[in-house]
Amino acid sequence: MAEPQPQPRVTDPALPEQLLMVPGPTPVPPEVRAYGAAPLINHRSQPFRDLYHRVHDQLRQVFQTRHDVFVWPASGTGVLECALVNCFSPGDRILSLPMGAFGERFAEIAEAFGLDVVRRPVDYGQSVDPAALAELLRGDSRFKGVLVTFNETSTGVLVDLPAVARVVREHAPEALLLVDAVSGLGGADLRTDAWGCDVVITGSQKALMTPPGLGALAVGPRAMAASEAARLPRSYWDWRPYREMAHHGETPYTPAVSLWYELDAALRRILAEGLPAVLARHLAMRAVARAAFPAAGFPLLTSDADGSPTVTAARLPEGVAFADLSAALDRRGVTIAGGMGPLRGKMLRIGHMTGHTTADLLRFFRVFDEVLGELGAPGAGKAGPAAEAAAAEAHL
Repeated sequence: MAEPQPQPRVTDPALPEQLLMVPGPTPVPPEVRAYGAAPLINHRSQPFRDLYHRVHDQLRQVFQTRHDVFVWPASGTGVLECALVNCFSPGDRILSLPMGAFGERFAEIAEAFGLDVVRRPVDYGQSVDPAALAELLRGDSRFKGVLVTFNETSTGVLVDLPAVARVVREHAPEALLLVDAVSGLGGADLRTDAWGCDVVITGSQKALMTPPGLGALAVGPRAMAASEAARLPRSYWDWRPYREMAHHGETPYTPAVSLWYELDAALRRILAEGLPAVLARHLAMRAVARAAFPAAGFPLLTSDADGSPTVTAARLPEGVAFADLSAALDRRGVTIAGGMGPLRGKMLRIGHMTGHTTADLLRFFRVFDEVLGELGAPGAGKAGPAAEAAAAEAHL
């Protein structure tokens, strides 16, 4: 297939470029963004079939799976629903392990479809304890599925997924393990097949550095087999028609062709750098953020062991209001995210995913220092130098 040719883009002066440091959507590199303006093609044509196969082959490498991968025109929340309705039947008992707002959302979707959801949340900023999980599973043999968030966007916690998966396989071997990896895939090591994950779910707008609008799932053979017996209502979300048409290189319904172009360009960029190098770069950016915030008097929400490679959350020190901090950053063209749920108004979050560069991160902390000075915060002037030192140590 001939490469779609990027077209010139016109920047709307009413929409100035911002340094978008929220944990999604993340910045889209210009060379990826340009493909969104390529001419549309017929989605029932050989050029699209070539694009389809190329995107799926690349996604398998990022998911680290040999099995089925599906792409929907949807948000991450949409494909969370897709995973549930394809795997379960009304009344099935499901164990939910929420670590924050997005883990709660996964459980809420399951409850909306009449599943018997047993929630075992952990405090915001904490991770799932594999030993406690083992005890839960030993005490109840009825679980048909386990829901876990790989990387909790609302708190910046990365779960020990290999340990969780081992516990599920050992103590609930018939249960399906469904993993929300919306803000983790592509930024943290996730070995779908090797770790025994049955369904892994992600979205385009995080570490895959593509605009919002595409949801993707990696589906293992156990989940595929379960979908034949599942009785939850499904039509648009039914992945069986997707599988039937996969060998044709087509989707059952109209795909978001322009976003497929951009996802293809983003995946080619990730794989050209090499997935191990991409993952190492995320760990280095995590080190920068985790050095800079405490230096300025902003305690980290999570431990080093649980800290996410894609999102860092820090508590606000006394005397610094999030509204004031956010507004002052906005005036300088920088956008951050605040706390969610019980941590609203008590913390801040930044993203440092594939679309973010080292220059973005260092610029952020320089501006952060300026704003702290404006607000009269004691830590003013300390975040930037700490970030620079950590970046140099990490060879960024």
